[in-house]
Amino acid sequence: MIPDNLNGAQKRAVEKTDGPVMILAGAGSGKTRTLVAKVSYLLDVLEVSPYKILAVTFSNKAAREMRDRVGANCNLSPGALQITTFHSFCANILRSEARHLGLSRNFTIYDDSESKSVVKVILNKRGINLKELPPSHVLHFISDLKNRGYYEGTPSDEFDEDKQDELFGLFLEYESELHRSNAVDFGGLITAVIQLFEKFPEVRQRYEDRYQYIMVDEYQDTNRAQFELVRILSEKKQNICVVGDEDQSIYSWRGADIRNILDFEKVFPHAEIIKLEQNYRSSKTIIEAATQVISKNLQRKGKSMWTDNIDGDAIDVIECHNDKVEGEFLAKEIKKLKEDGESYDDMAIFYRSNAQSRIIEDSLLKGGIPYRVVAGIKFYERKEVKDLLAYIRVVVNSKDSLALSRIVNVPTRGIGATTLRKIEGEAIRMGCSLWEIVEKISQFPEDFSHIKLSARIKSSFQAFESLVNEVKLGEQNGIAPSAGYDKLLIESGYLQSLKASRDYESLARIENLQELFSAIRQYEESSTSPTLSGFLETITLDTSRDEEENPAGQVALMTVHSSKGLEFPYAFITGAEENVFPSYQSLESDSETAIEEERRLFYVAMTRAMKKLYITFAQGRMVFGNLRFNGPSRFIEEIPKNFYKWVRKGARRTDASSCYDNDEDFNQDTGPSEVNYHDVQINIGNPVKRQSASYQKGQKVTHSLYGEGVVWTTEGFGSEEKVTIKFPGGVLKKFMVKFAPLS
Repeated sequence: MIPDNLNGAQKRAVEKTDGPVMILAGAGSGKTRTLVAKVSYLLDVLEVSPYKILAVTFSNKAAREMRDRVGANCNLSPGALQITTFHSFCANILRSEARHLGLSRNFTIYDDSESKSVVKVILNKRGINLKELPPSHVLHFISDLKNRGYYEGTPSDEFDEDKQDELFGLFLEYESELHRSNAVDFGGLITAVIQLFEKFPEVRQRYEDRYQYIMVDEYQDTNRAQFELVRILSEKKQNICVVGDEDQSIYSWRGADIRNILDFEKVFPHAEIIKLEQNYRSSKTIIEAATQVISKNLQRKGKSMWTDNIDGDAIDVIECHNDKVEGEFLAKEIKKLKEDGESYDDMAIFYRSNAQSRIIEDSLLKGGIPYRVVAGIKFYERKEVKDLLAYIRVVVNSKDSLALSRIVNVPTRGIGATTLRKIEGEAIRMGCSLWEIVEKISQFPEDFSHIKLSARIKSSFQAFESLVNEVKLGEQNGIAPSAGYDKLLIESGYLQSLKASRDYESLARIENLQELFSAIRQYEESSTSPTLSGFLETITLDTSRDEEENPAGQVALMTVHSSKGLEFPYAFITGAEENVFPSYQSLESDSETAIEEERRLFYVAMTRAMKKLYITFAQGRMVFGNLRFNGPSRFIEEIPKNFYKWVRKGARRTDASSCYDNDEDFNQDTGPSEVNYHDVQINIGNPVKRQSASYQKGQKVTHSLYGEGVVWTTEGFGSEEKVTIKFPGGVLKKFMVKFAPLS
């Protein structure tokens, strides 16, 4: 029986069992309910054996929930159903067929960290500097190949790869190393099964005969390898049903390929397209506004979402004087909703990047509002943030052995766990702090010959001790806390180590460290006598409040990527500005494809809201200590004016110098303000007068620790001046001039 609660399009999707079909399921259109009903229909009405049905999705959680719902509908044990993830499905096939590919049944599946270790071994064996060619860069190349379905021995006419490329050679060596270890990585699970099916027709036929009906959920998230896998499995019977929404394809950076949806009918010419266009989640205002935004995309099949729900409230577009006012508005509005009887659990705040959460978290903490970070880590608990805070703690309190042991080898300085244990033992033996031992090793290395420290380690201790003491001395001489932080970030090598990785995760970490810099600058603006110690105390007191239990629920904070598949009665989209949302990376790419993915991301954010949607942006936003005026996002301008009301929050004055003072709150229902938005950034605090650099390229200098060197590059002026110096042996070191002991 087909459930009575399905609409006409959903019923058609359930009943269409033979031949290829693509279900374009718009946001909130009851996709999961339809898919569960379809599997149940095959089992109960058509009496197809569960052994003959394969349904694949992306997460174990989604697969488990679907198995449970189908099992309950059909009175079957969930374990009897072939509803699984791509990787689990392929792993099971390989366990059975491993011998064909020269693997044993008990092969190991390497995770990302293990794959990285293999790459490190290969690079070291070849004598390649890990800073010049980071393992993460090699892994990105390998992952991209596998996402596209490439394996060693793929027919050459299918891939145009440069076999002479050094990275391609590393890929081949990596694959050989895995094979010798009887192992595969996650991407290799998919490509190994493709290879199995293409090289062994008898194996392929067995699985083609077994699976009479194949279904793929979240089809817009598939990469080319996954598409090729389901194409091969369904080629014989053609009973393939894919369910997805091209308007919610937001994971290209993870390998997802929107062409899998756009080109479906080219691969399956007789496919029927069924559109689920009725939305059950959101108000009419929200759905129609979101539909207008996404209609600007060209890479789409085209759907016209509609709903029988009530019109609901207009969308609130909140123009805030700055990002601090934006955070304060969020806290005030959430408190107001709570006072009106709404639950914190019904509210969510979305942001484009994790770094934006810091100022929002600060505002919620100050307002005593409980929150949780969904699919992420709270700002001050993120590894890179805790690392730099540990550097600051060592400057403020050099006897903080916990902080010191955390960062003495971060980034890597050759001071490993064994060395650390040795100097900890010395500290215990001599009855002094860990820092005092570091100082003694730096100043009198000959006194520690008995613990056999290499020259490199002794040099590392000297550089580390010198850096900490220079920042400490700078603070005593009135240097701003943000300048001390800048020195720690640059001269420790931490920033450079992240830049060298050149991957998505490292970019996010850099953004978080930039946001920590902004937090220090904002602390300086609000304090009469700012110090690093005062900053630490401020954030410690703020974050400690978060540990209190609150039974009244929590506001959800998350990136827009993490929001997909969720829904909330009240949703806030924050930072809706050019260079923020859409991101500056998408604008720099000069690619309409990148902008279209950003627009899909904005559409996803809009359609999470059920009753009320707020979109906020700031006239000025602090980014890495600079105030930037980006202007409202183009996506706001794509919403027809009859769907929203424009509200301004904060001071009326719009000149740059006033952006962080006179934050008098006012509320106007109006249009955009008369701010002259353009790509401007100014320094917060006292303006730096333009002047000549103290050092010139090629100039000979002497550093008190590293000795004689030559100025390699210079940047900035006055208090912001930085120099890179080349020392004997080709060693390059970067310093802030105002701190560096140069002559």
